[in-house]
Amino acid sequence: MKFASQSVAKPYFMFALALFAGQILFGLIMGLQYVVGDFLFPAIPFNVARMVHTNLLIVWLLFGFMGAAYYLIPEEADTELYSPKLAWILFWVFAAAGTLTILGYLLVPYAGLAHMTGNDLLPTMGREFLEQPTITKIGIVVVALGFLFNIGMTVLKGRKTVINTILITGLIGLAVMFLFSFYNPSNLILDKYFWWWVVHLWVEGVWELIMGSILAFVLIKTTGVDREVIEKWLYVIIGMALITGILGTGHHYYWIGAPEYWQWVGSIFSAFEPLPFFAMTLFAFNMVNRRRREHPNRAAMLWAMGTGVMAFLGAGVWGFLHTLAPVNYYTHGTQITAAHGHMAFYGAYAMIVLTIISYAMPQLRGQGEATSRKAQVVEMWGFWLMTISMVFITLFLTGAGILQVWLQRLPESSAALNFMAAQDQVAIFYWLREITGVVFLIGLICYFTSFAIKGKDDSAEQNA
Repeated sequence: MKFASQSVAKPYFMFALALFAGQILFGLIMGLQYVVGDFLFPAIPFNVARMVHTNLLIVWLLFGFMGAAYYLIPEEADTELYSPKLAWILFWVFAAAGTLTILGYLLVPYAGLAHMTGNDLLPTMGREFLEQPTITKIGIVVVALGFLFNIGMTVLKGRKTVINTILITGLIGLAVMFLFSFYNPSNLILDKYFWWWVVHLWVEGVWELIMGSILAFVLIKTTGVDREVIEKWLYVIIGMALITGILGTGHHYYWIGAPEYWQWVGSIFSAFEPLPFFAMTLFAFNMVNRRRREHPNRAAMLWAMGTGVMAFLGAGVWGFLHTLAPVNYYTHGTQITAAHGHMAFYGAYAMIVLTIISYAMPQLRGQGEATSRKAQVVEMWGFWLMTISMVFITLFLTGAGILQVWLQRLPESSAALNFMAAQDQVAIFYWLREITGVVFLIGLICYFTSFAIKGKDDSAEQNA
């Protein structure tokens, strides 16, 4: 850690990890509700568990991105953060808003929450992933503006690099696309059309810029490869990601009532969307193979390489499996979609946040470049348990989706099972998914445990 103001990243990282743990717990609850329908009912009905699970995912990743920016930008700009005080104020505002919103989901009926928070004045609630009360959305915009002002002023007074430029571009795009969450037309087709401008253009557009810049930063620090080499790779990856991601939005427009040409546009450009993730995998492994130093933080390097592989598999391969319109006609909205979503979010975004936390936290905690060898071994156990269990969660959900399509959508209408009958037939996959979810939680506990293992960087011993 070169600058004192980088320390403001620490509370963002810690709160992000706490929310991550909450997301996994609610994922296990709703996973069990798939097979034991009245589990925790009526205290936590399935719709509430799912809402909390998905909202925690979004919020903890946003905290992780903000923490990454507060750590990365001062070092890239070679200057102190413009206003550490503003960063702390925004942290408490965002943390309070997020906590109160989750408590609102759990303690107040959703219709009552909408009435309490003035949704009738500016209706924005009730849409998947954007269930936050209008007042919370306004708070998110305020926090985003303050955050962008803080890091923007930092870059303006310091060095401009490819990495901090691309990171800020992605973060600005994140904030701008979120504004479409306030647009809630009465026409359902228009609603879904612009709803994807938030959801898709986040995760398959501007978030990829954020991921690429964070990965490039970590690889520069851990491999010692020339910055120019890494920046050239980054330009190629980001260029492909933006072209395929923006036009690939069309694969969400197949069946919502949009013009038919979206079936061609969506199919063609979505077929190319795996390419930037494949390039990212090659990028990570190529940089590690060309490294000029043996960085003591082996765990961070493992997370960095894992990000490339899992992002390619989850977002690339599993995304391609059902992105072509003739295939998507049968698979749309099945558990195949859930399989893709789980591995894509984990591989592309959860893992990149865990990568920067793994790299930065030893320095933020005064432990040197890396934690002790024992702590890293425990952390790497966490990596393998979480990653392997996510692979199996994806495979089990894929199996459930294939069987669901076979039973529910392929037979003639007289022979096809209805939705609930088909769900009974795939229950074994849900049980297996729940078991692997428990293994994932054990891996997360290992990751948390590694922070409690004391001892400073013993790189001298490792290099001996």
